[in-house]
Amino acid sequence: MRSNRRIRWAAVPVAVGLVIALAGCTQQQMNGWLPGTEETKDVTNHTSRVVGLWTTSWIVLLAVGLIVWGLIIWAAIVYRRRKGQTGLPVQMRYNMPLEIFYTIVPLILVLGFFAFTAKDQSAIEKPFDDPDATIHVYGKRWAWDFNYIDKDNPQDSVYYQGIQAQEEENGSGAIDESQLPTLYLPVGKKVEIELSSRDVDHSFWVIDFLYKKDMLPGKTNYEYFIPQKEGTYQGKCAELCGEYHSLMLFQVKVVSDSEYQQYLDTLREQGKVGLLGNEYDTNTNEPNNQAPVEASSENK
Repeated sequence: MRSNRRIRWAAVPVAVGLVIALAGCTQQQMNGWLPGTEETKDVTNHTSRVVGLWTTSWIVLLAVGLIVWGLIIWAAIVYRRRKGQTGLPVQMRYNMPLEIFYTIVPLILVLGFFAFTAKDQSAIEKPFDDPDATIHVYGKRWAWDFNYIDKDNPQDSVYYQGIQAQEEENGSGAIDESQLPTLYLPVGKKVEIELSSRDVDHSFWVIDFLYKKDMLPGKTNYEYFIPQKEGTYQGKCAELCGEYHSLMLFQVKVVSDSEYQQYLDTLREQGKVGLLGNEYDTNTNEPNNQAPVEASSENK
């Protein structure tokens, strides 16, 4: 009778956990509380992979948590001090099967997480042999420069110089999105993004793409993906980079290939032909920095 009562008490936390798990999940929960909605699902060819890794990891961790919590509650109930008992309970140690169990299981979990993470990271970071569009993005305090590189005809490359986010004139503090630096990408095309910094550490983050990468002075990083849904997506710097870091915003417009080519032609018509290079870098600690330095009053 007492044994049956113990089993019932031990089953309570497991039952509660199962009820919660089976009660149904919202779309936000299914997305692991990551940014994005059903409309922005599969924005790139990598977002489903990121969501799958994230949510699966949390499911495994929740299952481990339920087991641990259940064992803790079970042990607290079954081995509680009874009325009339005195002294310490029987001390147990050197239980080899138990020690092997709580050594091997965490090791399996860690190796499993590592294997799946390495597999997905390798797929996400795999370069394209022949990208359809290559854009070099410069982060600078506190805006962005975009070079649209034509590898077949470098002289036809075009650029865009951005400014930091501007507040609307009505004094509401809202951002004027029409003045945000805007990066154009062709839908369904293989895109290569080159990332550099002109001054300090920045981080390139398109929120709905579920991916961000650091921009470090003196080093070029890369992203490779295929935009799969047309639309406008918000981006920002994800590395605290100074006083106006919160205004280092930008937009990404994923458009049809014809609209993308039309935008590049518009930049050519505006005379923005060529590439913005390292000559605009302001980090004087970098070797071979060609940024102009204002002469001091003593040398004038």
